[in-house]
Amino acid sequence: MQFLAHLPLDLGVVAVFFCQNDPGMCDDWDATAGANRAFMFKGQLGAANVPTNGETLLDAVTALRPHPADVPTAEPVLGRLGGEPDWIQGDETPDCPTCTARMTFTAELEEGSDFATSANFGGGGRGYVFHCRPCSEAAFLWQR
Repeated sequence: MQFLAHLPLDLGVVAVFFCQNDPGMCDDWDATAGANRAFMFKGQLGAANVPTNGETLLDAVTALRPHPADVPTAEPVLGRLGGEPDWIQGDETPDCPTCTARMTFTAELEEGSDFATSANFGGGGRGYVFHCRPCSEAAFLWQR
């Protein structure tokens, strides 16, 4: 799975991954199909070491901003933290796999403008991240 986002929250960090092994052939748009995954980590995470071999795209960094944005920015913004999801196809808020309660919206992610580094949400899609605070569960799905 490809690492997609690291989202620091007041309750910890959500890390989002999704299948890019064969884009379009795995059900990474579905929060429960197993082709994507979001993990909730309590506390602070440390930065990983940059691998010495292989290709890294560390210069291709984008930003999220809290919703609504308090301060305009010149940086490219490819999503938002908090607020309500701006669904493309309709509400698909997942239920927590542990307690079955409706999960809380966490962040909305957009594909990006650079083909070399953008997420593949089917061409013009958006990703949606959710969490369940009591269970420390997280989920991710996307729509186009």
